[in-house]
Amino acid sequence: METKDYLNYIVHEIHRTIVATVDDEGLPVTAAIDMMDCDDDSLYFLTAKGKGFYDRLIKRGSLAFTAMKGEDTMSSVAVSIRGKVRELGYDIIPELFEKNPYMHQIYPTEESMKALTVFQIFEGSGEWFDLSKKPIERASFTFGGSEKKTEGYFITDSCIGCGNCVSVCPQNCIRQDGVLFQIEQDHCLHCGNCMNACPVGAVVRR
Repeated sequence: METKDYLNYIVHEIHRTIVATVDDEGLPVTAAIDMMDCDDDSLYFLTAKGKGFYDRLIKRGSLAFTAMKGEDTMSSVAVSIRGKVRELGYDIIPELFEKNPYMHQIYPTEESMKALTVFQIFEGSGEWFDLSKKPIERASFTFGGSEKKTEGYFITDSCIGCGNCVSVCPQNCIRQDGVLFQIEQDHCLHCGNCMNACPVGAVVRR
């Protein structure tokens, strides 16, 4: 999938997210926030200007969230985002209410809607994690010009081909290429078993 597909999945397939921001004491605070809309490169949500959540967004300019869909753990898909936010104001709130009509039950009058403001998550990175597939499916993505960073466990050229890593991999996602072994990143749990099992330190975490 492309970035726009992940963002669209968040808005239309999951919608409700648990967002974390940081307070004045440096402690994390969570809130349930609906993602109201998206485009190819950003997400949009709203909040009331009188809330502590609004204050934290203005002061910090960033957030992180996880959205999940599934009846139980083994049928779930999780999408996590961390990124920068900016306030857009009131202008597109009528449009967001049209796309999310249930909001009229919370803010029923035009006057009450004036308490709200829109934020855009305009730059960041994300991770897709699908436990419903065998082996699990993992993917990372970026948007808004954010630099993509390689994360996970990798087997270096120091590998001696002993196969210890294969025996401890819970997803069977380590394959041999000649003498060396390689980790299939799209299916890796990031558990670290391979690094602990390697007798020569050929597995590194980036």
